[in-house]
Amino acid sequence: MHAAELTPAVLAELRRPRRYPAVSVLLPTHRSEPDNTQDPVRLRNLIAEAKNRLHADEAVSRADRLDVVEQLDRALREVDLVHAEDALVIFAAPGEHQVWSLPRTVAARVVFSETFLTRNLVSSYTAGAPYWVLTVAADRVALFGGTASRLVEHTGGAFPLDQVGPDWDVERKERIGDVPSTFRDEETRRFLRDADTALAAVLEADARPLYVLGEAAALALLDEVGTAVKRASAQVARGGLGHASAAAVAEAVRPTVARQEQQAVAELHARLDSAQSVKSLAAGIDEVWQSVSEGRAALVAVEEDYWEPVRVTDSHLVPTDAGGPDVRDDMVDEIVERALDTGAKVQFVPAGELAGRGRIAAVLRY
Repeated sequence: MHAAELTPAVLAELRRPRRYPAVSVLLPTHRSEPDNTQDPVRLRNLIAEAKNRLHADEAVSRADRLDVVEQLDRALREVDLVHAEDALVIFAAPGEHQVWSLPRTVAARVVFSETFLTRNLVSSYTAGAPYWVLTVAADRVALFGGTASRLVEHTGGAFPLDQVGPDWDVERKERIGDVPSTFRDEETRRFLRDADTALAAVLEADARPLYVLGEAAALALLDEVGTAVKRASAQVARGGLGHASAAAVAEAVRPTVARQEQQAVAELHARLDSAQSVKSLAAGIDEVWQSVSEGRAALVAVEEDYWEPVRVTDSHLVPTDAGGPDVRDDMVDEIVERALDTGAKVQFVPAGELAGRGRIAAVLRY
């Protein structure tokens, strides 16, 4: 069962069109007792609902029906509710299935379409705000990958980098009669330059916000000898983390990450207000759908828990109950998918942040 392996490449693969029916089963789950005792029953009920809809759907061939039923059964056997997070998402289509555990809740539902319902995964990835944390010391530079719920050490691309320092008290004292500052030493300069080069390669492959933690002298030298670290969202003068655990690093960087997230929401509101002042803002699901369909949206902002079943009537969206004939079960997901396909940025915000704009808004290119 997948946990936190979401990447832009994985999301792009999940978003590609499938042969109908691409079935998405979404279940809010619980991490602890007593709330989690009903999760297995609710999951089986949703899988049963999906199978019943498959059998009743005349658009599905017998071969595809049997295939997708088998895929759902395989997915069900892979589910690990003992280690559940806040949501479970099952995808099944002819010839494939996937199971994802997410740290953000979802609404319970079953959706049939020609694509998987990936909005919740995109939301989890985006709202999880993946970021990098670089810890800098004279003898060790480590890199950690973080999301809203966890931080783990990155052990690829030359990381971590370790340096065995010289014997300051013996050889150098004999040569120059004094012990220089660690961060004025040429060996340390070369070491941090190598670390900056390794960091640049990682950022090139996976660009994320970067937070750099270390004592002030280390940060100053890294700024002097490198270029990649200048892309950091924030630098935190905090020593003693060179050999720290992921948990200790997470605790140290958490307040800075939280401030950056709050700032991002504030900057979004300012951008939406500016767009509205020059009449380049779409608000509400119908207006945003129109602008995204025409490829005019540069940025789509949407509340994390917002979803809307609709009918398309006279080229406009009419909200309705889910599950009926000709109903698009989650138009918000379709808008997110289309926005990403046309190169727009999608930003998810906490519930209530866009209450005055119909819970979804778009800044227009023209």
